[in-house]
Amino acid sequence: MSRSLKGFVALAFVLAGLFAALGFWQVARLGQRRARNAQVLARLRDPVTPVERLADTLSYHRAIASGTADYANEIVLTGRSRDGSPGVYLLTPLRPVHGDTASLVIRGWVYSPDAATIDVSRWRERRDTFAGYVARIPDGPVTRAGERPRSIRRLTMSAARELLPYPVARMYLISQDAAADTAPARLPPPALDEGSHLNYAITWFSFAAIAVIGAATIVAQARLSPEGTRQAQLD
Repeated sequence: MSRSLKGFVALAFVLAGLFAALGFWQVARLGQRRARNAQVLARLRDPVTPVERLADTLSYHRAIASGTADYANEIVLTGRSRDGSPGVYLLTPLRPVHGDTASLVIRGWVYSPDAATIDVSRWRERRDTFAGYVARIPDGPVTRAGERPRSIRRLTMSAARELLPYPVARMYLISQDAAADTAPARLPPPALDEGSHLNYAITWFSFAAIAVIGAATIVAQARLSPEGTRQAQLD
């Protein structure tokens, strides 16, 4: 076998090992995704709990929040699409009857041609209780949406603390309850699909197989050629 052919075979096996490793990594990611989905599904099946009684780590637990909606301090989360249409999410602080720590409620999605500008007063609801599931507000910087004073691109604790004149809970509620025609479109339940990990794993394993089979085929062809036969005799 010539030196160049040996180098080619070595490279093919290195690439095959890399592709196989990436395939196993995608299989591991699929397992993690399935475990997360099972955990989320279990929490969604748990009894509804008042949001103030939930720990800060129990995302996706079913919850209910009650209090007075503070529409004067409502926050607009820009750049949100629904069925391919641009829009925004409305984040409404809900001030409790007792205590001073408010809970943020994502009441839903509203169409906006530029995915940023809406008349928030048009979407107020006459209710003091919202039901849905909770999620944890992540840490991170404040990302303003242009010059709009109460619009942000991403919900973070820093943004909530800067925009609200009172303490805010770490967990926020995604409203899932029935809404009137004039209310924002409620968001769907959390997605529990498995993503594309399985397809990616099959693709990487296929690349690994192609690299090995291709190298073996080229070696076999080289050995069957007249030059390869003479080289084998010399070896």
